[in-house]
Amino acid sequence: MARTGSGALLSRRNIKLDSFLKRNTERAVYERIRAHEPCVVISETVNKVYMHVVLSDERVYLTEYPPRTLTEAFSFRRVRDVELVNDLPDFLHGKDRELCQHIRITYVTDKPAVRGRDWLRRDRRVGLPPAARPSRRTSHCPTITHTVERLPAQRSPDELRTPSTARSASCPNPETLGLVGVPRSPSTAPTPVGSPTFPLPTFPDTGQVRTVFAPAVVQNTHRTSSVLTALSIQVPRGIGAVLSRLLKRDSASGGVGEEREAELHLYAVSHTSRLYLHLQSSWSSFIIRSTLSLDPLYRRKCSASPDSCPGKRLPAISWERTTHLFAQLSCELLQEGIRVESLYLLLQELRTAAHRNVALRRLFWRSSELFVFLVQTLEESLYGCQNTADQLLLSTLTVQTLAVMFRETEVEPARLHLLSATRGALASRILLALICDADPQTRNQRSPVDCEALLFEYLDAACSLLFELLLLGHNASRCSPADNFLSVGWILGVLQPHPHMLSFMGYQVRQVVLVLSDLQESPLSPLQSVLLFQRCRLLLACLQYNTRLAQHLRSHFREEFRYFVKLSCAEEKLPPRYPISQPTLQLVERILTLHLHG
Repeated sequence: MARTGSGALLSRRNIKLDSFLKRNTERAVYERIRAHEPCVVISETVNKVYMHVVLSDERVYLTEYPPRTLTEAFSFRRVRDVELVNDLPDFLHGKDRELCQHIRITYVTDKPAVRGRDWLRRDRRVGLPPAARPSRRTSHCPTITHTVERLPAQRSPDELRTPSTARSASCPNPETLGLVGVPRSPSTAPTPVGSPTFPLPTFPDTGQVRTVFAPAVVQNTHRTSSVLTALSIQVPRGIGAVLSRLLKRDSASGGVGEEREAELHLYAVSHTSRLYLHLQSSWSSFIIRSTLSLDPLYRRKCSASPDSCPGKRLPAISWERTTHLFAQLSCELLQEGIRVESLYLLLQELRTAAHRNVALRRLFWRSSELFVFLVQTLEESLYGCQNTADQLLLSTLTVQTLAVMFRETEVEPARLHLLSATRGALASRILLALICDADPQTRNQRSPVDCEALLFEYLDAACSLLFELLLLGHNASRCSPADNFLSVGWILGVLQPHPHMLSFMGYQVRQVVLVLSDLQESPLSPLQSVLLFQRCRLLLACLQYNTRLAQHLRSHFREEFRYFVKLSCAEEKLPPRYPISQPTLQLVERILTLHLHG
């Protein structure tokens, strides 16, 4: 699991929570957990409870401190916004109050609004007992000044006849969270949580069939922290039964099944918390993956989405076997004198396997050999003297493979260490190798064939890889000062003097204008929607983080954005069923504001 390092995005592992998650989740779920952190949680029915927040690549879970049950808070499919709130929570004091990071997550739920606090306030007037005394576990803890409120468990009559196990203030019943609870008991076998594994394809390799990699381990992270003092309202069993009936009656009349927005507030009491970054990255990866999975061709060739193959299970391959197969493929790629045709086939195999297997992507970053080889391949194929269609195809495949390797591997410490080594020498190489002249006429003067379509395909792939590099920059910006140089500003600073950077950006901006104007009427495909999202993120970064690029874009494209780019067109062309549509519309609105009024 995760270990600390200089400037790493990860936190120290929590052995107790690790063990709990490993025992109480299916392997497919446990191996795809990205991060976990303790923080104060506030929802509709939980008020200032100290809990663990556990992030997988598809869902957010909550568990008590110490862990007893695992509760699904929501799926990233339902998230509408993840934002940092600039405030000072009044229930904290001193440094805890100043260093706290308040994260607000807005998501859609079909559960009726729970008015539990109204019932609690109403019953206090008829003689509810006072809150329990504070716990004595207060050493090295931030102090909460407000009473922690939570609803009594909604129990059936049979459950009410059975003496219940005492629960701490940080151990709310999953039913009371207004979420989908997954109870766990140390005395019983754990109930698996998660989605099924997926069917795995085979890859042709000069007449042979290679074993393909299974869903893999994602590093789990945790920052140890002290326990907050929490107060709990103790409700007698009889009153609890009354409240349970009232809440059920209220829920029944609340319009079950109607979607509405709800909020979950997380307070990370640490200025070094990475929770917000992990949430943003996980959400971004999820909406991209989910949108792409709507494309039948992509789903069949490149995806192993849980929604695409429900109910099908295959045994997961071991980490040792995965390592062996990856080492075998790496040796074939790195062999001397490999022909272009063989290299192309092996890269296809590597890219497709990496789509399905996070373990392979993690292994990729643990040795610099293959990464350096791919960067060198890109440099030679894109800027080689021959400049043939085959070389352009190889460049596109190399960039696509690198983009997949970046995806969902931000919790792998070897990645940041490799890219930040020697003041970002390898990062600079890949950035400079990525950019090329986007003018087909200029390139055709050196090429015996018309490569316009192939060039545009490469430019699309290059935008996707640059998007992943910018995500790396956003994450690295919050690391220790020693690694702050690998930021979005640094990335754009490396690219800005490139002789073809303005031509490259001009192509990307023209594609955004074309898609968001009346010139193109048909709705966007899933692939086109993802590419639009990535281009908008690139354009927004240029406007926000590089003065020269921002001035160039405003002076050369202001009229296009003023008269052609329309938010109403974007709304028409981005189908609401695409998970990426709403975030893209928010980006377009911000770009229009910066472009026209910046």
